[in-house]
Amino acid sequence: MLNSHFAEKRAVPRYSFFADAEVILGDGTSVPTQLAELSARGCYIGTLLPISTGTRFRIRISDGLRTCELQGRVMYLHSSSGLGIFGMGVLLEEIAPGERRILDAWLRDLDAKRTAASFSYPQQQ
Repeated sequence: MLNSHFAEKRAVPRYSFFADAEVILGDGTSVPTQLAELSARGCYIGTLLPISTGTRFRIRISDGLRTCELQGRVMYLHSSSGLGIFGMGVLLEEIAPGERRILDAWLRDLDAKRTAASFSYPQQQ
C-alpha cells in the first residue's frame, strides 16, 4: 500500500494545474500537450510523442485567459505502459520578466486555492 504521508523533497511547491500547451522543438515541430502540474521551476506534461531526456524546447501554455511562452528542458520521461501517452518532467529555463509575471500569477492563484481548500473542511459537531 502506498503511503501518501511522505514529505515531498522539493525546493518549491508543486501544484495540480491542468492547461493546454504546445511544445515547439528546435526544428519547428509542434507537439500538442497538456500540463498536469506546475511549479516556479518546472512542470509535468503529457504527450502522445515521447521527447528525449535533455531535449530543449519552447513551451506555450494557455489557461484560456493567459498565455505564457517559456524555455524548457526534459528532465525525465515516463512511459505510459502501453496507453500511448508519455509523461515528462520539464525544467523551466531562462524565464523572461513578462513570462515570470504570468507564471507567478498562476502560482499565486493555485496557492490561494490550495489554502482555501485546506480551511474548507466541515466542522465536527
